[in-house]
Amino acid sequence: MSDILAAVNTFLWPEPWVMTIVVTAAVFTLWTGFSQYRALTHGLKVIGGAYDDKSHPGAISHFQALSAALSGTVGLGNIGGVALAISLGGPGAIFWMWVIGVLGMAVKMLEVTLSMMYRNTDDPENPHGGPMWVASKAFAQLDPRLAGVGKAVAVVFCLALLTATCTGGNMFQAWNVGEVTGAYFPIPPWACGLVLSILVAAVIIGGIRRIGRVAAAIVPAMCAIYLIAGAYVLFVNADEIPAMFSMIVQGAFAPTTASGAFVGGTAASAFLFGMKRAIFSSEVGIGTSPMAHCAARTDEPVREGIVAGLEPLIDTLVVSTFTALIILSTGVWNRAPDVSFEEAPAIVATGDGWRIEDTRLSGQNWSPGETVSIVISFDDQPRSNTIVSSRAQETAAGLVASWPTVESESRPQIAENGLYKNYVGTTLTAKSFDSVVPGLGKWFVTIAAWLFAYSTIVTWCYYGEQGVVFIAGERAVQAYRIVYSTLPLVATLGWVKSDIDLDNLSGIGTGVMVIANLPILWLFGHQAVKAYREYFSRMAKSAKG
Repeated sequence: MSDILAAVNTFLWPEPWVMTIVVTAAVFTLWTGFSQYRALTHGLKVIGGAYDDKSHPGAISHFQALSAALSGTVGLGNIGGVALAISLGGPGAIFWMWVIGVLGMAVKMLEVTLSMMYRNTDDPENPHGGPMWVASKAFAQLDPRLAGVGKAVAVVFCLALLTATCTGGNMFQAWNVGEVTGAYFPIPPWACGLVLSILVAAVIIGGIRRIGRVAAAIVPAMCAIYLIAGAYVLFVNADEIPAMFSMIVQGAFAPTTASGAFVGGTAASAFLFGMKRAIFSSEVGIGTSPMAHCAARTDEPVREGIVAGLEPLIDTLVVSTFTALIILSTGVWNRAPDVSFEEAPAIVATGDGWRIEDTRLSGQNWSPGETVSIVISFDDQPRSNTIVSSRAQETAAGLVASWPTVESESRPQIAENGLYKNYVGTTLTAKSFDSVVPGLGKWFVTIAAWLFAYSTIVTWCYYGEQGVVFIAGERAVQAYRIVYSTLPLVATLGWVKSDIDLDNLSGIGTGVMVIANLPILWLFGHQAVKAYREYFSRMAKSAKG
């Protein structure tokens, strides 16, 4: 089943499809005349309350809508996902994250504007919106004979949304919180899941108004705390920062030579992993954040679209960049082995490839079942290393790592003289903080993981709720909220052995959502562009008059 999920996820996220999202972002940027600058000028005035009017339809303010949407995007991906992008694509991945972060501002603006134009305001104090409402209404308006097509696209989008909501938006977050907390403190994962379930239920039962209030309090606070702590780490390593920016730009266009714990990255891998990370993190083209923004109190669709343009800026260009600079400046991403070999394991040829001799583990307090890795290289691939991983096994001789067979025509060599602990992801970021102030990562990243995961779970509940409302109506919402609030506990009871399966399920859900959402943007995006131009034309005349 895991192999099937991975295969489907790979099928839904091929490199050409990632490029399609990038091209869409570039076209929309040109189409709107570089609307990004509007988010940085007019958008800041809007979230500052200059246009708030309680008589307008909606449930929450512009600032609360932005906070709710950000709480769904600023999460563990900004801590662990950035570390993974660097580990696999090298420093150059960050450059391409910046590119999609800037271009994605135009996509966010148009998709939110479009959803605002088609949102359901039958109940002005509890509006509903998102790509499903756009599809169901816009196709019918285009041609009544296409009403069934629009409805089908909307239902498929909602089913994919619920899949991504329950896995990536909920269980994946809770599972990681349980693992990170358990790695540092003697707290069982299920206890973390139980606490999260209670905290989530306390908020989501109050609906979007309570979610908006909580998000408006948590998101600015957690971003500020994270940036302050990160700024301290960067201050300590200030002399490394110019070199980090140089490494990021150079790695975007040229191979990064492998050494230390880094497996080596080409310019192509930097591009691919950087783009994927930015798309997943900022949810550009996925169609989720329009659901939060459609709850905003306004009668101007473009106004909320401009506010939404700030999301990729904050998520990718600020928070994710801080994480990247912290990891790069401390050198933890490319560190030396955690334990040096007393004697490097022998590598012998077998009928299936090359077998690496079992390695006895000592030092670093290895635990049974813990992931342990070595780095190998090949004569025919001198610029790229490969990580080989195993699980620590209890034997009569003590803890041992039994390595899998390596399939290769050329003989592998041990590239780094030692063993590595598994620091990829959130733990890698924590170790970066620990390298500056021992214990900082233990406390800070654990607290940040709780805040980021909690806010993400709460906001994604609302996203899934919109899918439930569209398919089954308001009567099914309460049952959905009850089930949703139990999922953090389910994820941490021990039934889920790896976050990879949850990530694959989430990838399948978001992949289908993009497949449904991008054609909607291409077919009906001209309506949002027209509204955008008319809005600022009116604003210019108003300023003159």
